[in-house]
Amino acid sequence: MTDRGGDTFRSVYWVKRAVYRGDRPGPIARWLNAFWAKQYASGGSLSRDRDVTLEVRGRTSGKTIASPVVMADLDDSWYLVSMLGEHANWVRNVRAAEGRATIRRGEPTSVTLDEVPVAERAPILKRYLDVAPGARPHVPVERRAPEEEFAAIAADFPVFRIDGLGA
Repeated sequence: MTDRGGDTFRSVYWVKRAVYRGDRPGPIARWLNAFWAKQYASGGSLSRDRDVTLEVRGRTSGKTIASPVVMADLDDSWYLVSMLGEHANWVRNVRAAEGRATIRRGEPTSVTLDEVPVAERAPILKRYLDVAPGARPHVPVERRAPEEEFAAIAADFPVFRIDGLGA
């Protein structure tokens, strides 16, 4: 396989972008998200330790909303990044819930998600693309680009530090 610019990845990226048209999950993406949320929550064999389900109270429904997410680690901290940017439902729900959420991988863990200032996001975004290949089609920077390129887009991609997650 080649990197982001190669033909193999171009076709995969096109499909990924198509199921998230307008940075919103379409029917296929919603089905896949539900599947992966269950898989990650159970700690199933199809997922890695950093693949978890984020559960947060819906800002309009009041119901618990489960989203599959990939945690990025950097400097002894764990982070969540919104690959779809500012308008992802989980981001809006986390903000409405004042950061109160649950991370589930087997047993649930209550956490607080603290939004990272834009000026501090670049190295986290870079690390996120290293560990979350499914997010690469949504972020307009090549994962091996210098941090300065990530700094230029940092305001468009919310990042939250996970507090309360054991080591």
